[in-house]
Amino acid sequence: MKDLQRKSFQTRAVHAGERAPAADYTPVATPIWPTVGYIYESMDDLDAVFAKTKPGQIYLRYTSPTAMAFEEAVASLEGAEAAQAYASGMAAIHAALLAAGAKAGKSVVAALDVYGATFTLLSNLFTTLGVNTRLVDATNLAEVETALKETQAVILLVETISNPLLKVADIPALAKLAHENGASLLVDNTFASPYLFRPLEHGADYVIHSATKYLSGHGDVLAGIVATSKANKDRLFELNKLTGGTLAPFEAWLALRGLKTLPLRMRQQCQNAQRVAEWLKTHPKIANVIYPGLPEHPQHTLAKGLFSGKGYGGVLSFEIAGADRVRAFRFMEALQLCLPATSLGDIYSLIVHPASSSHRTLSAEERARVGIPEGLLRLSTGIEDSDDILADLEQALAKTG
Repeated sequence: MKDLQRKSFQTRAVHAGERAPAADYTPVATPIWPTVGYIYESMDDLDAVFAKTKPGQIYLRYTSPTAMAFEEAVASLEGAEAAQAYASGMAAIHAALLAAGAKAGKSVVAALDVYGATFTLLSNLFTTLGVNTRLVDATNLAEVETALKETQAVILLVETISNPLLKVADIPALAKLAHENGASLLVDNTFASPYLFRPLEHGADYVIHSATKYLSGHGDVLAGIVATSKANKDRLFELNKLTGGTLAPFEAWLALRGLKTLPLRMRQQCQNAQRVAEWLKTHPKIANVIYPGLPEHPQHTLAKGLFSGKGYGGVLSFEIAGADRVRAFRFMEALQLCLPATSLGDIYSLIVHPASSSHRTLSAEERARVGIPEGLLRLSTGIEDSDDILADLEQALAKTG
């Protein structure tokens, strides 16, 4: 503001220090831009930004420079033309479904064992909006093809590595089936992250992340993102202007900061998960271990090819022999290092009971259909020393009998 010093103390308290002139330097790290609005010297410039004939910022519900930096980083890692950031992973999935054509009278084919909230979003909310959902075993290509043909679906939704049963989807084959039947392929790549696999390079149309998990990686931010083409990004952007699931600047900055160590964290987490899975499968108190890195896993060979030998993810699931919900709870309470917290992909090792957390909204019959028993536990290995993780699991198993 010109001649600010001539203004009153009250006015200077409001405006002093703001809107500094442009500088000839660039910060090394992306700054946080917490402003809601932006001003232009020329109203013609603002009008041009609204019309999209000139790049610029308008309003925080649209985006922010900090969120745009995070979007650019994720797009680069996923090999995408563009990305759209959201306030949560569920907001990202919801928006991707809408942008891809989920609406009244249309059908979606989805993997049966998707994340519990995704399952409920499709089977409850979208059903009330007139969207037909067919749930299938995504590892059974014949079943997927039949469902696509019979429903004339506009969307096929799968997870690269499913939550919590760790099924691995054959993304190239599923992309071919989807496109042959006029559907878009939406892939939730949260468990694999672009470190292990980039679905767009294998035919996917939209790649979705709960960026709360591996991308951010520190358990301190809620975020989501969709990586896709520029044309799809435009659809997502316009939808988000109306629905308002915008990623705020502070959260965008935390997500971008965490993203920088993704390859370092994922490498250690994959190594830890592999060692824990191999140890658990030999333990007399463990009835079953599910991890793509084990040779007996049904999609082990597929995973080895898709992930190019970089690992098999940082998440495994296991069942304590004869355990019901009560015994599973007592085991979790006995843990000292592994934290019983509802998330995954953190630097910390986290353990959850899917039947009472991630898949709580499913009925007992639905959980049985998906294949989630009361004794199933999901462990997301952190970056701690694997010896310490194993020691913690051992002492907790000893205490729970």
